[in-house]
Amino acid sequence: MVEAYILIQTEVGKAAQVAMEVGKIQGVRAAEAVTGPYDAIVHAVADDVDSLGKLVVAKIQAVEGITRTLTCPVVKL
Repeated sequence: MVEAYILIQTEVGKAAQVAMEVGKIQGVRAAEAVTGPYDAIVHAVADDVDSLGKLVVAKIQAVEGITRTLTCPVVKL
C-alpha cells in the first residue's frame, strides 16, 4: 500500500468546495481546506504507485476548481 499527501492549489474562493468534492473520492482518507501557499491538503492511499498516479491524475485533478497539485508520497524510514 502507498500513502501520499497531495497539496492542492485552487481557484480563488474554491478551497472548501474542492476539499469537500475530493473527500468523496475512493482512496481519499481525508481532505481539508487550509491556509498558506496551498488551499487544500489530501491524505490518499492506493495499492501501488501506478494506482496512486491514476487516482491523482484521473480523479483528483478532474475536480473543478483545482489549478495545481503536488503529490508527496509517504516514506517509511
